Amino acid sequence: MFSLNNKTALITGGASGIGLAISETFAQAGATIHILELNREAAEVAAGQIRAAGGQAQAYGVDVSVQADVQAVVDQIAATGPIHVLVNNAGIAHIGTAETTTEADLDRIYSVNVKGVYNCLHAVLPYMKASGGGVILNMASIAATLGLSDRFAYSMSKGAVLSMTLSVAKDYLTHNIRCNCISPARVHTPFVDGFLAKNYPDRKDEMFAKLSASQPIGRMGKPAEVASLALYLCTDEAGFITGTDYPIDGGVVRLST
Repeated sequence: MFSLNNKTALITGGASGIGLAISETFAQAGATIHILELNREAAEVAAGQIRAAGGQAQAYGVDVSVQADVQAVVDQIAATGPIHVLVNNAGIAHIGTAETTTEADLDRIYSVNVKGVYNCLHAVLPYMKASGGGVILNMASIAATLGLSDRFAYSMSKGAVLSMTLSVAKDYLTHNIRCNCISPARVHTPFVDGFLAKNYPDRKDEMFAKLSASQPIGRMGKPAEVASLALYLCTDEAGFITGTDYPIDGGVVRLST
């Protein structure tokens, strides 16, 4: 069960945090991994680690906000065989309200979190159609459906990801292409550690505990937990699932008071 043997998977932002966990988990399940990452060096390191563990992986330096660059990489990968899975994981964060978010901030978030997802969909979908189908998994967030303080632009972008997921799922039903999204709450990644080190250098442990306790389950999620859900949704066992958003949130959406 839950095998990706003989499948090719493209994973954006696949060299760190949740993306790296997905890359490693999919490789362990038998997929050939193509990591699309802004930081080419980080992508090479991640791909090397996967190969050292017995998996198959290739690295590409690409800015998902630049359509021509995305198209060139996707064309290169598609020339080697069918693309079975696309995971749109690349994204950036921002803290601010509608008042404090500048136009430049909004444009930067949009270019990666919204346009970047569109660029990858635009490039991959024709190849999936031509090969008879595929699976797309987008990384949304609980911010898409909840009002999170000081996350105006980020929430906007993840709401768009959720809407794009539903649209693609509907439009490509007859092409055997499934599209779902995952909405994590706070997950313990290097981004969290960097955020605490930058903003609370003398209170890192205290703030880590506070952030952990903000979820009803009492802790942050683990990248591997998100990756396990991602694996299921991209395998044949989830063949009856499309157009669905999956919260993985420690109870935040339903249990928070």
